[in-house]
Amino acid sequence: MKAFNDSNFLLQTETAQRLYHEHAAKMPIIDYHCHLIPEYVANDHVFENLSKVWLEGDHYKWRAMRTNGVDERFCTGKDTTDWEKFEKWAETVPYTMRNPLYHWTHLELKTAFGVDKLLNPTTAREIYDHCSAMLQTPERSARGLMLHYNVETVCTTDDPIDSLEHHIKCAKDNFGVKVLPTWRPDKAMAVENPANFRAYIDRLAEVSGVEIKCFDDVIEALQVRHDFFESVGCRLSDHGIEEFYAEDYTHAEVEALFQKVYGGTALTPEETKKYKTAMMVEFAIMDHASGWTQQFHYGAIRDNNSRMFAQLGPDTGFDSIGDFTVAKNMSKFFNMLDKEDKLTKTIIYNLNPRDNEMIATMLGNFQDGRYGAGKIQFGSGWWFLDQKDGMEKQMNALSVLGLLSRFVGMLTDSRSFLSYPRHEYFRRTLCNLIGNDVENGLLPASELDFIGQMVENISYYNAKNYFKF
Repeated sequence: MKAFNDSNFLLQTETAQRLYHEHAAKMPIIDYHCHLIPEYVANDHVFENLSKVWLEGDHYKWRAMRTNGVDERFCTGKDTTDWEKFEKWAETVPYTMRNPLYHWTHLELKTAFGVDKLLNPTTAREIYDHCSAMLQTPERSARGLMLHYNVETVCTTDDPIDSLEHHIKCAKDNFGVKVLPTWRPDKAMAVENPANFRAYIDRLAEVSGVEIKCFDDVIEALQVRHDFFESVGCRLSDHGIEEFYAEDYTHAEVEALFQKVYGGTALTPEETKKYKTAMMVEFAIMDHASGWTQQFHYGAIRDNNSRMFAQLGPDTGFDSIGDFTVAKNMSKFFNMLDKEDKLTKTIIYNLNPRDNEMIATMLGNFQDGRYGAGKIQFGSGWWFLDQKDGMEKQMNALSVLGLLSRFVGMLTDSRSFLSYPRHEYFRRTLCNLIGNDVENGLLPASELDFIGQMVENISYYNAKNYFKF
């Protein structure tokens, strides 16, 4: 019987263990997509206790607690203490067995705080006090945790109207980790609510210094902000979309749609898709001109519970996998750009695992050796899929229908400074997958040196070469 969470956790064969310990484990972390709060890094935030760094904003844990019968006041309530929230989480943890939260919880406790004990109601107080005390030391501040986990670069997620003052401060301080912004212009094409859209466009005009009276002015203002982001080190964009948009449109049509929605009139669903298509094309052209990588996270149905959305707002654990049919529009959108030679490096993340093989085959349609290896990437398992089974399915599809060897690897997609063990979890899963193939004669043991280098590339070098940070 294998021990739980020991040095060979998830590594089922000697070859897997060798690949991980000799190759993957030593690689620095490039976390090229996350939702860290830049202000916390700039100010080297000290977390008051374990609940503050671990439970606040973590909708993964909230979903599990609710499912386990925990009252909402212990998840997001203002009338309960940090300890009371943690106590309810500790009560929930034993019931998360076979959920990735069980693995993540104990990996994070072990790697961040040296805690080998299982978290449960009996150990909760001891673990809480121990970790909370460690969080008061410089080694466990926001920056301290990043350095502790050998993080080289992180890319946060930022709106075009953001000041980026905290990224600028991080660069000036030069504390050992690059903290770069990522351009996330979703609100610039969120035309579903005319009043909110107008308020956003007016704010965009203010921060860009461009008077916005027409669609071309919108693009000019966004280009000003795009240039500003690049000056602060941005090299990636990111787009959170339900589905891909690829409607045919003319400039005159889009101008009329802008005037309509900016004037306060709601667009029809067909008009909305047309406007979003035009915006996505313009974003892609900007990225291509700057040599950026564009990322597409698609397929989530967000805010399903309207009662809880009204109470708590977005990103609180009421989202799910969607079942959108996207292949034709995805292909058409990329082709709209490629036929004009405006398709930049691209990463596609799906939320429904049924799309794995579709995406893996879509990549090959638009690869281009002028951009180096792996221009179009199949993003790592995202959100509900960033666990062992989801990552294995993603890597298996990519292996069979593309080149796993050119994969740019893992990211945290997290708001937590304790989520870096997700890179370790991914690397262990990767090494186990490949190690099993070697042990079963599916890959040659004589090529173990090359395979070891392949593991290092997927863990670190591919991303470093791809993004050129």
